[in-house]
Amino acid sequence: MTQSPSAASDSIIQWEAGGQMHSLRWHSEAGNAAPKRVMAVDDQIPADVAYKLACEGTGLLWQGDYQNARQLLQAMGRRIDQARERNDVKKAKHRAKDEKRAATAAAAGAAAAATPAETGPALAFHKHRHLQAQRARILGMLMLPLEAGFQMTMRRAPDVAAACSEAYGEQMGAQPFAISMRELLGLVGAHEWRKKGVEIAALNERIHPYYGVYSPVRGEYIDLVAQAPLPSTELAFDIGVGTGVLSALLLQRGVKRVVAVDQDPRALACARDNLQRMKLLNKVELLEGDLFPPGKAPLIVCNPPWLPVRPSSPIEHAIYDPDSRMLLGFLNGLAEHLTPQGEGWLVMSDFAEHLGLRPRGMLQEAIAQAGLQVAGRHDIKPRHGKAADPDDPLHAARSAETTTLWRLKISK
Repeated sequence: MTQSPSAASDSIIQWEAGGQMHSLRWHSEAGNAAPKRVMAVDDQIPADVAYKLACEGTGLLWQGDYQNARQLLQAMGRRIDQARERNDVKKAKHRAKDEKRAATAAAAGAAAAATPAETGPALAFHKHRHLQAQRARILGMLMLPLEAGFQMTMRRAPDVAAACSEAYGEQMGAQPFAISMRELLGLVGAHEWRKKGVEIAALNERIHPYYGVYSPVRGEYIDLVAQAPLPSTELAFDIGVGTGVLSALLLQRGVKRVVAVDQDPRALACARDNLQRMKLLNKVELLEGDLFPPGKAPLIVCNPPWLPVRPSSPIEHAIYDPDSRMLLGFLNGLAEHLTPQGEGWLVMSDFAEHLGLRPRGMLQEAIAQAGLQVAGRHDIKPRHGKAADPDDPLHAARSAETTTLWRLKISK
């Protein structure tokens, strides 16, 4: 389901210490610009001061104990949550006052001024993303210096060389650089996922995701591909191979050969590794490219990003598809690459429709306009924890979500 490679940002940070100016290369896999102001800080900085400086856009280059830096990051996160709660209380009070004034004006026979609605799923979604981005920006101001070879010399620092090497490549570690602690923790977490793997019940195997490649933790779309009737077992195209989970599943179901495509080199390396582990690589041709490989196939499978929104970080390319580019590209090119009796399997969630981000009926219209017809559909409801969490800000849309495998054929 990976759509495009990450966009890293490299520049220089500068700070003053001991009466001298210092500089260090800055790296961000998410493409975040280096802070313009940087201070060297250590264990003595109070969390309130660190939070205030980070909110103002000052980068905090850590020089103290590593575990204390982790605690500071958590403390800054708590202050973000507390500030958000205070802001929500203020907004609730203002809304109550506005509603009271409107009711008074209406009772007096005056025409109450219409105020824009502050509710709705799309607004809730955009607010949720804005708050997530704001949180990431503030917490991203706490930075760690890495020496050559991805080494950290600070007290109680873990060995992160393997995690960094996997994510960045060994060449990146040739010189010292600084990254946000939040990104480093993400690298370490991805490294652990890669070692441990994700159990895939439909495969009876573990898939090992790479950093920046969407992890198949939601099994609904996998179950759909595992259960839909195969139109042929001769050949399948897997568009957006990601970890290789769907290619492996098709092969396990009896498909003799798969041609899998992705435009992210990390995803191709990840798929190659997983398929090699399962001794299936000899049946798969992995190609770097955008959407379709050359030729035709009797089965073409695509699980594109589900939300037509611009991604803001590398991993979001697997979830967000600006202007439905990949979705429409797949539909509009499918007839050209299907054999006459072949099927294209489009796996899509209707989460975007429930959020108000995509008009209802748009997908069916796009299918018809592409010269395709629906031969069948298979639906499944979400099983992940957020769908049952009433405190989740997007609970209403999540609980109503349905994921569908659309079996598409060329219209007669």
